[in-house]
Amino acid sequence: MSGHNKFSKIKHLKAKNDAQKSKHFGKLVRLITVEAKKAKGNLSSPGLSTAIEKARKENMPNDTIDRAVKKAISDNRNKAAQEIKHILSLNNCELASPGSALWAFQKTQEGWAPTSTTPLEDADIEILTKLVEELENNEEVQEVFTNAE
Repeated sequence: MSGHNKFSKIKHLKAKNDAQKSKHFGKLVRLITVEAKKAKGNLSSPGLSTAIEKARKENMPNDTIDRAVKKAISDNRNKAAQEIKHILSLNNCELASPGSALWAFQKTQEGWAPTSTTPLEDADIEILTKLVEELENNEEVQEVFTNAE
């Protein structure tokens, strides 16, 4: 019976665990990057040191933490915009001008909340879910807000 040995089982389990770990590490890198931008690279900043401690508790390698901090310091804003535009174009969408959706949201303590909601059909919900997931997986994207129901 080909493919039914102990190594295959371990390989599939490891692949599943590595995928989960990678997704979690990506979120931690994003958190470190955001805090490093706020602190302008100051490692003694409370927010950044808390984010680094959180990453260390999850056994993130120091090299990955250092790269996240350095990336935040030398961040290229044009690169981020181009990556987001590329993701949107792959999903037949485009980036609107700054402030064009401001009417649909209001600033709260938690972030942005929709002032009104837009109902979507099932097909549109699937497309939106895929797009939001792709945007959240990008290291340059911090948060995604939508007013869809």
